[in-house]
Amino acid sequence: MNELILGLLTFFTSTIAGIIGVGGGMMLIVILPSFLPLNALIPIHGLTQVSSNLSRAIFGYRDVQFEVIPKFLLGSFIGIGMFTVVLTLISLEYVPLFIGIYILLSLWSEKFNEKIKRYENYFLAGFFQTGLSMVVGATGPLTMTLLLKDYKDKNKVVATGAVLMSITHILKLFVFMYFGFVFFDYIGVIIAMIIGAVTGSWVSTKLRDKIDGKKFTIILKVLLTALAIQVIVKVFI
Repeated sequence: MNELILGLLTFFTSTIAGIIGVGGGMMLIVILPSFLPLNALIPIHGLTQVSSNLSRAIFGYRDVQFEVIPKFLLGSFIGIGMFTVVLTLISLEYVPLFIGIYILLSLWSEKFNEKIKRYENYFLAGFFQTGLSMVVGATGPLTMTLLLKDYKDKNKVVATGAVLMSITHILKLFVFMYFGFVFFDYIGVIIAMIIGAVTGSWVSTKLRDKIDGKKFTIILKVLLTALAIQVIVKVFI
């Protein structure tokens, strides 16, 4: 029964993420603790997000902006290595707070954007998104705010974001396998969630064209804002 429920929930969150570009992963990681033990939470979530994002990128491959990938990939390799070490040394409980504040300022403060623009790049985005995903689980909003500034076409934002998030989750999975997590122990749940994720990606690709560019930007900003506030609030609860 859990397999069916999780498959349907993954379909729903994957569809939302495929239409808007972000949000599905964060919704899913909030839901999963009700169905999975804590030690399986981030690994299973990561595997599901690989299938969701990779299928979304494949369905929209014509819109992927490949020029951003090399810098992001290099940053991701360094980030996953450093944060894997850092995780064993210090507490990172307040990291989500800084992520949430950064997203809010990036979306709504022109002065902040003017000052941060010289430092913002896909290398740093890869470093922090992939590194912090070991702790936070869903860090897609970090690169989505950057893509939203660089590209006005909604399909380019969604497809390119899907590739970058795929890189993040794939590297994270290798780390969990290195530390001995056995994915086969959850094979029924994994199959159901992958089917839901891929189906959701396909459906969302068909629905995305129904939304015009201006409405898409407004919806994405509102959703990113809501997710950022949720992340900040959770730090203090």
